[in-house]
Amino acid sequence: MDILIKQAKIVCPGSVLNGTINDLLISNGFIDKIAPSIEANNVQIIQENNLHISLGWADIFSSFSDPGYEQRETLSSGAAAAAAGGFTDVLIVPNTQPVLSTKSQIEYIKQQSKDLAVNIHPIGAITKNAEGKDLAEMYDMNNSGAIAFSDGNKPLQHAGVMLKALQYVLAINATVIQVPGDQSIAAHGLMHEGIMSTRLGLPGKPSISEELMIARDIELLKYTGSRLHITGISTRRGIDMVTEAKAAGLNISCSVTPYHLNFCDEDLEGYDTNLKVSPPLRTREDMIALREAFNLGFIDCIASHHTPQHWDDKTCEFEYAKNGMIGLETLFGAINGIVDSLDNLISRLTIEPRKIAGLSNPELKEGSPACLTLFNPDKKYIFEATDIRSKSKNTAFVGKELKGRVIGIINKNQIIIN
Repeated sequence: MDILIKQAKIVCPGSVLNGTINDLLISNGFIDKIAPSIEANNVQIIQENNLHISLGWADIFSSFSDPGYEQRETLSSGAAAAAAGGFTDVLIVPNTQPVLSTKSQIEYIKQQSKDLAVNIHPIGAITKNAEGKDLAEMYDMNNSGAIAFSDGNKPLQHAGVMLKALQYVLAINATVIQVPGDQSIAAHGLMHEGIMSTRLGLPGKPSISEELMIARDIELLKYTGSRLHITGISTRRGIDMVTEAKAAGLNISCSVTPYHLNFCDEDLEGYDTNLKVSPPLRTREDMIALREAFNLGFIDCIASHHTPQHWDDKTCEFEYAKNGMIGLETLFGAINGIVDSLDNLISRLTIEPRKIAGLSNPELKEGSPACLTLFNPDKKYIFEATDIRSKSKNTAFVGKELKGRVIGIINKNQIIIN
């Protein structure tokens, strides 16, 4: 099917077309023509008020729970959630059952997702079964399609194993992704340690548990000369350490979640289990510092940390609730309203995550495969539970006003319109 997109403002930092308003003709999955005005017959026309278009967005850290936890999410429902959020590419963590720690598990993901409109890229586990002990078959997994390595939502605790992993990925030109958190400090903490945790009577997890891990991994990175991405960073000091490491010439990058930019520990006053996340929500000062760091360019990209949880695992006492929040469908609307530059935001949804993951960037030009996201950045709306495409509903953004509505994606010769 041919598609004619009418009068779309192109947001593609670095392109000569950036900021221009054009028609785009998509034919058999390729961008056939870009011009101020195009007329064509027998085409599907997309025409919306304030229509914007960019390269397809990429997310660097999501959980699709398949195989093993399909009651939370499947590859199909995860892809539907991603498309609804404007994403054409998603890196998924290995914390499934079985864990993505062998070539056969990576091949399962690639095979099962090949016909979906969203490109799903598996992250291979660093250690066998993500147990943090022995290195997994990283070389074989890389050959089968694993494009980065991480133990996902289980921060790698053993410094010696982390050292070996950083050395190993040098040979395959891959990136190690780490969620920072020293589990030997306040392993049973339920929220940020501070005034609010004392007031609410909940055991806390101090910022130093995160910052010690960042400091350790920076030293290991300095020793190995490898590539490291720290995701879910939540403190001002953490950002400062990564910024200093970049200035010293280390190959390090970082990402922040939408919820760390929108919520803080004060929001836990109602014991909302949807706000029980890891790393935990920090102070209001940290939240504001993260926003400033993003606008100043110190944070490389946004990572959704899309973590579906079953109803039973969130509708319970705060102590027993599992960590995590879904985030793909609300990411753009949640971030767009608090950043000061649409170009910078789109760059960190398109170019930067692909650079970190080692993926080639699609191009927005005639003759290139169409990998596009369509959106209205100024549209304000209330996000409702009925908007959710994910199998799980664990999000604190239901009932919140978001700014920026995704219209759809075009990718792999498929079109999905919300």
